[in-house]
Amino acid sequence: VGNMGSDLRFDYSALGDAVNLASRLEGQTKGYGVSIIVGSTTARLVDERFALLALDTIRVKGKTEPEEIFAVLGDHEVRSDERFIELRDAFGSMLQSYRSQDWKVARKRLKQCREAGADFGLDGLFALYDDRIANLSKSPPPKDWDGVWTMDTK
Repeated sequence: VGNMGSDLRFDYSALGDAVNLASRLEGQTKGYGVSIIVGSTTARLVDERFALLALDTIRVKGKTEPEEIFAVLGDHEVRSDERFIELRDAFGSMLQSYRSQDWKVARKRLKQCREAGADFGLDGLFALYDDRIANLSKSPPPKDWDGVWTMDTK
């Protein structure tokens, strides 16, 4: 971060891979139906202080390496709430079935996620996975699919 530019245009700005990734992740909040998305590095740094829900593993536009992404659903009190723990566990199980291409089980576990996550305002997230599971069950990815979703927009 710092002052950057020339005599004609001068501004305080931030540059770098972390800034670009943060911008790409911010652009995904609407699609996942959550307010805040953080990447794996940030998640590791704040895991003990916030209720983080693992959302997906994605490739953002302009990068080849996958990034695990998380929604911030609350503070440390929410993190220890039984309802959040139930949601986190159910969603983790759903993601496991999804990545294993076990669409029937993933759909069943997604239903459990809807019940467990009723208080968290995640209808958009559940609808996203509902659509993905429906589409992927009709037109499955290759057997060696790594479960990473490639984003085509910033």
